[in-house]
Amino acid sequence: MDASGRQRPTMADVAEKAGVSRALVSIIFRNQPGAGEETRQRVLRVADEIGYRPDSAARLLARGRSRTLGVMFTVHQTFHTDLIEGIYAEVERLGYEVLLSGATQGRSEEKAVEALLSHRCEAVILLGSFAEPSFLDELGRRTVAVSVSRRVPHAHVDFVHTAEGKGVRQAMDHLVELRHRRIVHIDGGTGPGSAERRRAYRAAMRRHGLESEARVIPGDHTEQSGIETGRLLLAERDQGQPLPTAVLAGNDRCAMGLLMSLTRAGVEVPRDLSVVGYDDSHLSHLMPIGLTTVRQDAGLMAEYAVRFAVERLEKPEREPREAVLDPQLVVRGSSGPTPEPPA
Repeated sequence: MDASGRQRPTMADVAEKAGVSRALVSIIFRNQPGAGEETRQRVLRVADEIGYRPDSAARLLARGRSRTLGVMFTVHQTFHTDLIEGIYAEVERLGYEVLLSGATQGRSEEKAVEALLSHRCEAVILLGSFAEPSFLDELGRRTVAVSVSRRVPHAHVDFVHTAEGKGVRQAMDHLVELRHRRIVHIDGGTGPGSAERRRAYRAAMRRHGLESEARVIPGDHTEQSGIETGRLLLAERDQGQPLPTAVLAGNDRCAMGLLMSLTRAGVEVPRDLSVVGYDDSHLSHLMPIGLTTVRQDAGLMAEYAVRFAVERLEKPEREPREAVLDPQLVVRGSSGPTPEPPA
């Protein structure tokens, strides 16, 4: 039935009014040979008169195609929201549809992905996957799969990610130019890109002759991680240990939690301490203090992910590919000169 409660016209209705068989109507709407031009035009005119519209989704499924891309994302991960916005724009441009499936604390990535496949998604785009490499490899051999923000060597999937090390180097060079020496890094744990960011931080501290000052605080890509780090640093300060002069957070969410914790305790950012995030998610523009952060181009990452998926669907013989995009440091109000005099 349609929105007004009336029975929708069917293919049989078109066939009866046009005086042809239902099979011939099906041939015409599938644009296959077998009907004369005069008959074809009469059937199309009758369909228009009675308001019949073929079910394009059903036709695609009948041909083994759904033209739907599934997207697995993590609920509450703000950068994934930015990626999804870009995915929708590119998918619609290419004539496909999107189906979303979220992973949460109580719903695993594997379950989210299986839900997409059960709904006949032709390909799966994984945003910031935490899944085991073996799962990703197996998935890539079952269907077309693209991993965004996480690279897993030898897995049979396409990869789209930022040059993590280059982004961290930009952030660290910025802080050192502002004469910061005691720069702490909040680790992203097992989060996508975290290992690369951690290695790049340590390498930058060595390169600037600050290896003895290097400190990595365990954490993850959540606001709570930043809040807990803030509490830790404040407790150390109360015991006589000075605050670091700058903190490179694992991502923007972690940086936001750190800012909340510090500012509530009366620490002025950036006068007393500078904070740098990673992602440049939409949150970085909404904070009371504009967040200095490393920008990942969500729109371009989404464009590559969709393009990789669609091109492999159109050309199944194509091998998985990798796109490594350049990050860009965005300087805002959360970073400033060190509060300490230069050594």
